[in-house]
Amino acid sequence: MLLCAAVLAARADEIVVREAQLVTTEEGLALEADFDFALNPRLAETVAGGVPLYFVVEFELTRQRWWWLDDKVVAKRMQHRLSYHPLSRQYRLSTGMLHQHFATLEEALQVLRRGRNWLVAERGTTSAETEYDAAVRMRLDVSLLPKPFQVSAITSRDLHLESPWTRFPFRTPIATPAPVESREPKESGSR
Repeated sequence: MLLCAAVLAARADEIVVREAQLVTTEEGLALEADFDFALNPRLAETVAGGVPLYFVVEFELTRQRWWWLDDKVVAKRMQHRLSYHPLSRQYRLSTGMLHQHFATLEEALQVLRRGRNWLVAERGTTSAETEYDAAVRMRLDVSLLPKPFQVSAITSRDLHLESPWTRFPFRTPIATPAPVESREPKESGSR
């Protein structure tokens, strides 16, 4: 029983990458990832008290080379800002210029846990029929918390929340040429 409690306590400060995949789009490669985590009571109180939390999703795409160091083709980073506004009594999740409002913390976390359509590589960045290693992780960026929280984070695990790098292979699909329409004159049915 104590062993189970210790395992659960150790995982309370961890984000788990449940699923991650690269999807080919017209613009290039898009990352779709599902994360699993919960805010501990201290982090939930912190955000409810008006202190924004910054979550960072990092992505890397590398090509292995037997004759030299691996080639890092793509290294991207996306920041999410989770905050609470007491006047409107709403949680706000911001990513760049996109802002979404939620009535509860759990609704905001559900959206934060599901990353969709993040363009991580422009078209032409990768070579056709080439093997790549993709890696993704999410973490709470403690360096963007106010200074008193940063000092507290040095000695307390309550303010740490991160996932290890999750790696998965990716093979660029063969580029298929667009179908060419026949320009031959069509035969008419009357002769």
